[in-house]
Amino acid sequence: MKHPSLRTLTVLPVFLLPVLFGCASAPAQKEAPAQPIVATKLVQSKTSWDGKLLPAYPTTQPEITILRISIAPGARLPLHHHPVINAGVLLTGQLKIETVSGAVLHLKAGDPIVETVNMVHYGVNDGTVPADIIVVYAGTVDHPITVVEKP
Repeated sequence: MKHPSLRTLTVLPVFLLPVLFGCASAPAQKEAPAQPIVATKLVQSKTSWDGKLLPAYPTTQPEITILRISIAPGARLPLHHHPVINAGVLLTGQLKIETVSGAVLHLKAGDPIVETVNMVHYGVNDGTVPADIIVVYAGTVDHPITVVEKP
């Protein structure tokens, strides 16, 4: 039986080093990068939160209004209604909305809402932090987006 020479035993490991260390030093599998754009549908509806169908859009010049409304803890909005379609997202806090017919909706931060149209209601922040909500109104030029009820 022929034994390998000392030179063969020395050269073989030298050639194997890059292979062994190359594999050992290869970077670990990278995680997939985060998506640069993520669109999450919060709500899509033909009805307001109380289940009533939304009215048809008017045929006059549209006007979009976006409001950020901040309601202090314990504050109650006056009785009012919206003659236009509107929807929003509660950013912070919590909010209770109640119609004069007794329907109640409780919102917490992150919740979307498709608001009632021509339904008298009020909102109250029954939490301990401000309730901040962004609302988009799909109105028309020269028409109110909110009508406060007379006492």
